[in-house]
Amino acid sequence: MKKIDLIAGLSVAGLLLPEAVAYAAIAGLPPQRAIFAGIAGCLAYAAFGKSRFAIVSPTSSSAAILAAILASMPVAAGQKAELATAAILLTGFFFLLAAAARLGNLTGLIARPVLRGFAFGLAINIIVKQLPAITGYSLSASNIFALAGGLLTHVSAWNIYSLTSGVLALACLLLLRRLPALPGAFITLAAGIAASMLFDLPGHGVATVGVIDRSLAWPSLPQFELDQWSRLAQLTLPLAMILFAESWGTVSALALRHGEELEANTELAAFGIANFASALAQGMPVGAGFSAGSASEAAGAASRLTAAIAATGLAILLAFATPLVARLPEPVLAAVVVAALTHALNLAPFFKLAQLKRDLFLSLAAAAAVLAFGVLNGMLIAVALSIALVIQRLAHPRVVRLGRLGETRDYVDVSRHGDARQLPGIAIWRPSVPLLFANADGIFHYIQEQTLMQPDVRAIIVSLEETFDLDSTSFEVIAAFDAAMSKAGKHLLLARVHDHVRDVLLAGGLTSLISRCSYSVDDAVAEARAS
Repeated sequence: MKKIDLIAGLSVAGLLLPEAVAYAAIAGLPPQRAIFAGIAGCLAYAAFGKSRFAIVSPTSSSAAILAAILASMPVAAGQKAELATAAILLTGFFFLLAAAARLGNLTGLIARPVLRGFAFGLAINIIVKQLPAITGYSLSASNIFALAGGLLTHVSAWNIYSLTSGVLALACLLLLRRLPALPGAFITLAAGIAASMLFDLPGHGVATVGVIDRSLAWPSLPQFELDQWSRLAQLTLPLAMILFAESWGTVSALALRHGEELEANTELAAFGIANFASALAQGMPVGAGFSAGSASEAAGAASRLTAAIAATGLAILLAFATPLVARLPEPVLAAVVVAALTHALNLAPFFKLAQLKRDLFLSLAAAAAVLAFGVLNGMLIAVALSIALVIQRLAHPRVVRLGRLGETRDYVDVSRHGDARQLPGIAIWRPSVPLLFANADGIFHYIQEQTLMQPDVRAIIVSLEETFDLDSTSFEVIAAFDAAMSKAGKHLLLARVHDHVRDVLLAGGLTSLISRCSYSVDDAVAEARAS
């Protein structure tokens, strides 16, 4: 064991304890559940994951989404803990199912602009919900706008001791962020406990965390009806998608920064096992959070032992420091949450999207969905936006006409390159996306329409370089297009045809068309001229 791993692990443990207690509060669960989840998640990932920086523990986003799921499921008050365990089990199951199906390449299914917008809206949502703890004035509200309005109209009821301790703690956290080698959250936590004891903050109306139950419950499978499992699965699947997108974004960014390689399916399986371990420990959903991963990187983690040492340090703190943590003022805890989410309030990504003139609306829509409709509906809308973006771009592809670039064998978009010339009697087309059931008919209808408008065109070449396989709908569309062009007295050839596409054409009996398939556009042009 390297000394740097020991130092880094202990530093991370100092961050995990206050964050765990804070994230449990977000989820509306006892603090020990988040602590147990951090211990189990870190140990499981250290055994099966590959990133040396990943710290797999509860995250602010998963805690907020879990809280929304628990609030939306009609169960008895005593079944809330069982419902949380069931959600964690399903999260782990979805991770492992995706890993078994080798779906790691779908890590980008939730578009980054959508994820950033969701994170921005979620951060505002969580931060506003911490304000009652910081001001010391509790009130119930249907949404964050009503909550903020209620607080502003009752400023005179704020507790000055709560407000002061929360603001000072937040200032301390932001200042200590300039010294990444120091465990700022742990130092702030210790200072908050000391201030609570020294100035008798509870005696001045400042709420504290209270006693943390350190006893482990015996693992048991939640007893729910089939319709309850079905409803919970519908809500948990988007949670798993967002949790993996967030986790993969963290570990892949850290790996890229240090020239390391990670395999998405391996990480999927590791996160799944970590969530199963958390469920057995009666914990919370876990993932690789940005703040903990960045803290691990800043502390100089050299191997996955850092995560194991962090888990061990967290277990030691649970065993010996909980009587002190019970004295921690809730305003200080709320400040830890706010500080952890400040990175998500960065407006730079939105300005970058505006500069690129791409996806700004999607990002803003995802943020607005969380603020307007709440965390759970905002999560579902964010996932739907990402899927809609994929469908929209696949269903409305660009089809470009190609021409020869000078005297070379290169063929490029004639609308973008003025020196590219179209070949007499030959029209060359290239779809910008793979052929699918959703777009094949539209693509070939467009090519047919354009071709029939040019009676001098005798040969049509369609470059399928983006298409690596064919579904049955695309096959039928190609067969029908070939027949239509033959009837119109025009000769169809396919260029840049991959082997899997040839296999489908052969299986479908289009042997004549296979003889007109080429591996390059230039070869297809030569064949068109010869025929």
